[in-house]
Amino acid sequence: MPQPKRTFLLRPLVLICILLFFSPILFSQTNIDTILHKIDPQKLAATISAKADKLEKQLVEKSMQTLNSLQRKEEKIYKKLLGGKDSLMAKMKLDEIKDKYSGLKSKLTNPAIISQAKQYIPNLDSLSTSLKFLQQSGIGGKVTGALAKTESLKDKFQQAEEIKKFIKERKEQLKVQLEKLGMVKQLKKINKEVYYYSAQVKEYKEILKDPKKIEKKALELLSKTKVWKNFFARNSMLASLFRMPGNPDEPLNMASLAGLQTRTQVNNLIQQQLQSAGPNGMEQFRQNVNEAQAQLSMLKDKIMKAGGSSSNDELPDFKPNNQKTKSFLERLEYGTNIQTQKASNFFPVTSDIALSVGYKLNDKSIIGVGSSIKMGLGQGWQRIKVTSEGVGLRSFVDYKLKGSFWISGGYEMNYRSAFNRVEQLQDFTAWQQSGLIGVSKVISMKTKLFKKTNIKLLWDFMSYRQVPVTQPIVFRVGYSF
Repeated sequence: MPQPKRTFLLRPLVLICILLFFSPILFSQTNIDTILHKIDPQKLAATISAKADKLEKQLVEKSMQTLNSLQRKEEKIYKKLLGGKDSLMAKMKLDEIKDKYSGLKSKLTNPAIISQAKQYIPNLDSLSTSLKFLQQSGIGGKVTGALAKTESLKDKFQQAEEIKKFIKERKEQLKVQLEKLGMVKQLKKINKEVYYYSAQVKEYKEILKDPKKIEKKALELLSKTKVWKNFFARNSMLASLFRMPGNPDEPLNMASLAGLQTRTQVNNLIQQQLQSAGPNGMEQFRQNVNEAQAQLSMLKDKIMKAGGSSSNDELPDFKPNNQKTKSFLERLEYGTNIQTQKASNFFPVTSDIALSVGYKLNDKSIIGVGSSIKMGLGQGWQRIKVTSEGVGLRSFVDYKLKGSFWISGGYEMNYRSAFNRVEQLQDFTAWQQSGLIGVSKVISMKTKLFKKTNIKLLWDFMSYRQVPVTQPIVFRVGYSF
């Protein structure tokens, strides 16, 4: 009789153990299902796929453009040597150049050629690992295609690094030859090509640091779950480079940490070295640290002034144009400004409201065009009346003088009469010309709508020729979007 009683007590205990074993799995799956209801995996995959595809095309296009340009420059150099003493060497170099450049170009255009070693790009790794996680969770469709796009983009970035290495080596090889032949001008052109290619690749990586709203939301939600953290620790590129702390009993984790010094060991080693240096050891140590920090600060300032960053890229031997790596649309600057003129015998009080678009030639120069609408406000406080008083066409040039001060100039044409038909504007004799020169002060703004305020004080040196004469001093307040 006692045997059935023991069996009766054992069954609930086994059931409880089974529930305890599977409850974390069920909880994790429920947690993931809840997250997937908050985000649309297919929409997320489409967004990532579009970004990766666009970046890959830009990267391939820029790489091909750089390789073609450098190949033309090298061929031009060696063709000059064909008629000299080193004609045989020049012919061999020409053949060698074609083979090397064609090999790099084939890697860019052939998706089947995939490099084994890849560089680590944090944001791209996070997106790729997230797509792998979604795919493992049973989600297919656009997720599979997006994952393939991110992997392809990784390969293209790796190929870009190989191209950077290649053109740096070619630059060093050509440097010796060109300096001997006195071709310093050609060498500078090659140096610029190398620098701007590296800067452009860096610019593409920076785009990955600005995630779309759906990407940011997905990563935030997934990173809160333990199952995703464990997946990332085992399947990301970061995990393959250096095993992230997880299960201390994991052989791979223990092997990756083997031989690394702990913080305590490092501190003990420093203390031993200081004690062996005598009573002045600590003071000497502090002095050395301060000197090292000063040297690092000086080096950092030089790099920032040269337009560089904390990368292993070489410092340029020229003043780089940071706008050159940006697209045409990114170099455009939109703005608006307001100008008020006092009343005269011929004109009422008028306000010119203008819209403009400028193109950044470099960090110090902007050229642009704009148009304005002239609104009449009447002859005084007793006779306020809003009327249409004409239109204006503008062109301008701004050049940075020092700090926040700029030199500004421009040419404008103003139609100072109300009109009912566009045909009236075809009478060019009715337009007044203005030539402007002056200074402007730029004030940065931390608002969502406007980036900066622009205050201009200009002299219209063509105002004295106008009939009737307009005011020669122009004051404008503008805003850049």
